[in-house]
Amino acid sequence: MKKRLLFVFAHPDDESFACAGTMAKYREAGHDVNLICATSGCGGKSGEYFVTCKQELATLREQELSQACDVIGVTNLYLLHYADGSLINQDINEIAAKIESHIVQLQPHVIVTFPPNGVTGHRDHIAISRATEQAILQSEEKLMSSQYCTLFFASIPHYYDYCADSAPTGAVPITGKVNIVNQRETKGRALHAHRSQIYSVNRAYPGVMQGDYGVIGQYEYYTKVRADGLFEDIQESTEGIPEIELC
Repeated sequence: MKKRLLFVFAHPDDESFACAGTMAKYREAGHDVNLICATSGCGGKSGEYFVTCKQELATLREQELSQACDVIGVTNLYLLHYADGSLINQDINEIAAKIESHIVQLQPHVIVTFPPNGVTGHRDHIAISRATEQAILQSEEKLMSSQYCTLFFASIPHYYDYCADSAPTGAVPITGKVNIVNQRETKGRALHAHRSQIYSVNRAYPGVMQGDYGVIGQYEYYTKVRADGLFEDIQESTEGIPEIELC
């Protein structure tokens, strides 16, 4: 049965850092893979490119996101066009309403977003996590129970392996990992599409921008949060992280 997956993130490149392998895996299997990106990344660095204003950077980063989506095979890309860095100060009800409208329209079987600490502690990541969870709860008031989605948080436990920074507090237990061994190159090429973010990519995945994808691991990591209209009792496994499928 063909499934619909919806990934909801804050910036261009979030999808590639967190989930590109998983997204490609399910698209290769014939499922619909949809992406909502809340901002256009105008607050980021420009890398090797010379830009004169934030709007030029936003346009560049949207182009890079489109290229990454082509690599991954994203079915539909939805841009909300909020200013980069502003989500935490926006009306969360407004953001949630926009996400909810896509949920009601697409009726995804699976939704993936950041965990409450945003993986890196970035305030936009935290805001999009809150807004997505709120949108799901609101959508359940309009959908039949058979149309409810399963919510996963995406984690990047090895994000700080190659840099001096440390992860923020408040990480949720990881409850499963998706095998992306056959999609590692695709993830690398998706990351490579975000050329303006070469500094960030090199920090987390050194060598990728030079075409060396060996640093990309075999798994991407998730926490199952809500299913069938109920929140999960999230417990850290004492026997290692099990390999799972999202749908």
